[in-house]
Amino acid sequence: MQTLGLIDIVWRGRNIPVKRGAKVTVGGIQNVVVTYGRKTGRAQEFRASVVKATSNFERGQRWGTLWDPGEGELQVVCDSGQTFVFNDAFLTERPEITGGEDGQFELTWAASAPEEIIG
Repeated sequence: MQTLGLIDIVWRGRNIPVKRGAKVTVGGIQNVVVTYGRKTGRAQEFRASVVKATSNFERGQRWGTLWDPGEGELQVVCDSGQTFVFNDAFLTERPEITGGEDGQFELTWAASAPEEIIG
C-alpha cells in the first residue's frame, strides 16, 4: 500500500516546486481541555490550517510573482491521492532567501479548513 511521499504545492494556479519535508496542518474544529473543580471537560475551538514548504530561488525567477499579501487558492496535492484545496489561503510571513543554501526560502500559508478531494 502506498503512503504519502511527495507533496506538490499549487499557489494561485502556479506549481511551486518544494523540497522534501513540506508540512500541512489541516484546520478545523478541535477539542480543548477545560478543567473545573475536580473535573475535566472539553470545549471546542477552531484551529486554522497551516502549510509550510521550502522552495529554491531560481535564476530568472521574479520574486513578485510568488510573494503577494492577498488571499488566493492554495492546493496541496499528495502523491497518495489526496488534494487539499484552501480557497482563502494567504502567506503569513515575508520569506527570507538564504544565499549559499541553494537560495532556499520557506513559505508559510494560513487558511480555513480545506475541501478534501480523493482522486
